[in-house]
Amino acid sequence: MSLYGLITVAVLVVLFLANAIRVLNEYERGVVFRLGRVIAAKGPGLIILIPLIDRMQKVSLRLIASDVPPQDVITRDNVSVKVNAVIYFRVVDPVKAVISVENYLFATSQLAQTTLRSVCGQAELDELLSEREKINAQLQDILDRHTDPWGIKVTVVELKHIDLPQEMQRAMARQAEAERERRAKVIHAEGEFQAADRLREAAQIIQENPMAMQLRYLQTLREIAAENNSTTIFPVPIDLIKPFLVDTVTKTTEAKKESQDG
Repeated sequence: MSLYGLITVAVLVVLFLANAIRVLNEYERGVVFRLGRVIAAKGPGLIILIPLIDRMQKVSLRLIASDVPPQDVITRDNVSVKVNAVIYFRVVDPVKAVISVENYLFATSQLAQTTLRSVCGQAELDELLSEREKINAQLQDILDRHTDPWGIKVTVVELKHIDLPQEMQRAMARQAEAERERRAKVIHAEGEFQAADRLREAAQIIQENPMAMQLRYLQTLREIAAENNSTTIFPVPIDLIKPFLVDTVTKTTEAKKESQDG
């Protein structure tokens, strides 16, 4: 064989190996088509293909984080909001991901957008703001069921941001302020009630033990004297002036009757 023939054979061998040998990473799988028919999903490692007959399409098995663009949503209580989310999914069946859907990345993204609008539109605004875990679980369940025939497993769906109109933000601020004022008034009234209840119990104790009033009086005088105050307060029992009050009220009543008769 001539030198030219050896070079030709060597070139053909190199071209054959270049088209026949593929190396796949640990996280990759190769769906092999032979004359248009799926043979298997091979990999990772060294893969040998038949040139001009076999064709391979790579599929990554790593977890994919896809951002769902902001969606205009009208909630069940007729509030217009913008909601965006993030979806985490991965391919569990490379063959289905290749032959069941044309572009599983695009298809999953579009399905996530429509599902986000549908689920958020069925909830009220308060539910969207306070029960995100419930909404996330509902979104994940719906997406996982719809992408299962594609060989896709949706693991997590999280609402990222809920954009409220300025009017709604001001209304919610006023509502929160009113709620705080209501709580403050309730707490103040509860404190007054507890104080009145304690005073009632103290009055009962003093009524059962008259000397307690005298001791309280002496304690008050001590507190006043400790502040270098020259003012001294002497309590006057109401029983001493009660007869005078009764006489005054009686005379006033009689005077009114005489003026009416006259």
